[in-house]
Amino acid sequence: MKKIVTGVVGAFALAMMAGTALADDTTLTIATVNNGDMTRMQKYTDDFTTANPGIKLNWVTLEENDLREKVTKDIATKGGQYDVITIGMYEAPIWGGSGKLLELNALDDPKDFLAADVNGLSAKGKLWAAPFYGESSMIMYRKDLVEKSGLKMADAPNWTDTRALAKKMTDRAAGINGICLRGKAGWGENMAFLTAMSNAFGARWFDEKWHPQFDQPEWKNTLQFYIDMMNESGPQGASGNGFSENLALMQTGKCGMWIDATVAASFVSDPKASQVADKMAYALAPDNGMGKRSNWLWAWALAVPAGTKKAEAAQKFVGWATSKHYTELVAAKEGWANVPPGTRASLYANPEYAKVPFAKMTLDSMNSADPLHPTVKPVPYTGVQFASIPEFAGIASKVGDLFSQALAGQIKVDDALKQAQDYSTAEMTKAGYIK
Repeated sequence: MKKIVTGVVGAFALAMMAGTALADDTTLTIATVNNGDMTRMQKYTDDFTTANPGIKLNWVTLEENDLREKVTKDIATKGGQYDVITIGMYEAPIWGGSGKLLELNALDDPKDFLAADVNGLSAKGKLWAAPFYGESSMIMYRKDLVEKSGLKMADAPNWTDTRALAKKMTDRAAGINGICLRGKAGWGENMAFLTAMSNAFGARWFDEKWHPQFDQPEWKNTLQFYIDMMNESGPQGASGNGFSENLALMQTGKCGMWIDATVAASFVSDPKASQVADKMAYALAPDNGMGKRSNWLWAWALAVPAGTKKAEAAQKFVGWATSKHYTELVAAKEGWANVPPGTRASLYANPEYAKVPFAKMTLDSMNSADPLHPTVKPVPYTGVQFASIPEFAGIASKVGDLFSQALAGQIKVDDALKQAQDYSTAEMTKAGYIK
């Protein structure tokens, strides 16, 4: 392994340095999310700066909601505060297609990227952000607690059985919650989960004429089921829990199961970080018998804003961070289970990576998500856990706040749905979607 990686390091470093040395030091400001794979990358950037001595890196690491707010504000004004930004499948095609991102031109073997990632990060035939890791969502559960419950976890379970198992695993006296789910408000926090869940219940954000659908029974069934299940089996204060909080609960043995991003599997199965690493197993996100599962499709990706004055250096960094070389570097240092998942076909063709327990489940989950046909009923938008229109982020943030309040018991489910319907209808009318 070390011999192979050394060869790749040398070749990649020479390619990056050839004819592109910078006359003066250039400092790149990189805005990124505080997820484990992104913070891990920061440990290994000496590899990049050694190969590119004219480039220094300044990191701005933010919680998910804060990152989106700050990056969106900077992009809207072409302020140039950031030279590299971490965005996803929602932003990339909208911003790239409207001239707010630079087309990437220094990528390592872009044809090797998975089609699911390329399709989600492209617009007008161009790739606007390079996938650092790709993900869907799945069930991560404790085998020991399932066995103790006397029930079984299917490889492809339904919601009724999942809820019954969560209730059976719940042991308040021992501090064990049967299920942990996102409750923190945010279009990319609780609404990412609830939108994916609603697909399995037959719900949709908008009908074919862009009318919001929160006044329909499918959304009532989704939200009521979710809240009832969380009251039965979820952790206290769940309305404040997002990805990071639930990860901490799972790693410390306080959750029987957690339905969230597939990328979390490497962290819950890492014995250095997780107290239940040897007890973990995985299953597809639940369905509800309607032909759609509750799993999303996403990639955290790196992009170069059009407002940067350091485009050449920024392109070089994005090329390094999303390269095969970087994957092999992490594998050599921390093992194949800890490399960024869900981005390259060559990774899933690698027999060493195939041994990772969650590798196949991640790929199967990503492949089963269909952004072109995300719902049971027809819709005018694409996107599994979001609707790919510029107005979605603002509307879904408000709806997410209402649904988080309902989970906390501050407002009733019916009131949350009515306010969501009224607000989203007003916003879609103002934006010109509803005539």
